[in-house]
Amino acid sequence: MSLYKEWRSKLENNRETEADKAFFNNYIQAEKEAYRRILKNNEIQIRGKLSELAEAYQMDDITFMGFLDGIRTSLDNDLDLESLEPDSEIQLDINLEKLFYNMLEAKAHWLYGLEEWDERLSAEKRREIRKKFNEDHRAVSSKVGRNDPCPCGSGKKYKKCCGA
Repeated sequence: MSLYKEWRSKLENNRETEADKAFFNNYIQAEKEAYRRILKNNEIQIRGKLSELAEAYQMDDITFMGFLDGIRTSLDNDLDLESLEPDSEIQLDINLEKLFYNMLEAKAHWLYGLEEWDERLSAEKRREIRKKFNEDHRAVSSKVGRNDPCPCGSGKKYKKCCGA
């Protein structure tokens, strides 16, 4: 079974056993430490063999595959997770603005709230990204209200025109 399939099977597992809960708690902590290191050292371009990078970030291969699964939408390059093996050479070109946005989307407050962000993205830039995120996720209704102008263009209220 490929590393990616092993990671996906862990995700799809019920998480009811203590071993599964411990695995995911360890994963969240390892992910947090990896992002701290990336932000602190400004590691926006990471290269190497998957197993060596996993060891460098103090993760096993499957946990690192989960990290790659989470970060892949924040990369400027494509990453085919299905084909990755422990000896695969990988390159991660991290886009910090995409990364922050995607952390907001994942509701990962333990990641977008890291104080290491202060050194990488200004408070103003983070506010802009939050604003964009909020605009992109605003609930919008295209339903015509009875007191709105009629969409037919008559100038009448909908309730007196097409809504009658």
